[in-house]
Amino acid sequence: MYLASWSGGKDSCFAVYKAMQEGMKVTGLMNCVSRENGRVSFHGVDVRLIQAQASLLGVKLLQKETTAEHYAEEFKEGVRSLADGNIMDGMVFGDIYLDEHLAWVEGVCRDIGIQAIEPLWGRNTSELIRQFVNAGFRSVIIAGKADCIDREWIGREIDADFLEYIFARPHVDPCGERGEYHTLVVGGPLFNGSIEITGSAVVERNDYRFLDVHEFQVIQAAPSFAGRG
Repeated sequence: MYLASWSGGKDSCFAVYKAMQEGMKVTGLMNCVSRENGRVSFHGVDVRLIQAQASLLGVKLLQKETTAEHYAEEFKEGVRSLADGNIMDGMVFGDIYLDEHLAWVEGVCRDIGIQAIEPLWGRNTSELIRQFVNAGFRSVIIAGKADCIDREWIGREIDADFLEYIFARPHVDPCGERGEYHTLVVGGPLFNGSIEITGSAVVERNDYRFLDVHEFQVIQAAPSFAGRG
């Protein structure tokens, strides 16, 4: 049994995708929500969007309230709750190269007694974002540092034009691994449909720009029928 740490962004999604390609069955997602503002921790996304993603994935979701002061303990409580007494083999994370993140993840998993699975670890970030797009995933830029990502890109999808833009900015990691920008996955090969953002506004706070989504639609994939005629 494998669980996944799920932010709703491209890296956690692509890590789950890679883990599944390696034969791991991911049966649950844990999403951390800030007790202070009721939004997804670090990304600031409306919790309903994560619920929509989980519905389209067909995977159990736990949204765990956390605080800055007790984040590690609350994270471990959430993992144990999501496992619901079942034996866990490991948990999937979307880290790429920040050693402090890896150390934290491995420490938490060691305390729980499970393996930390890092399918993206050590990979070239330019290649990773190309692979993500080429695999057919769709993701929207929902936050960006003002000195890293121009305002016009907030709310737009990661596509060939964005790759050209980001590769021309050497001070920005192509995957935003240092927090330069964050994304929300709205469709792709793991999803039985897509999310369409129908109402939003860009807000600025603490040198960041955020996409405040206040309206969206969940579009279920049309069923396919074989053997007609």
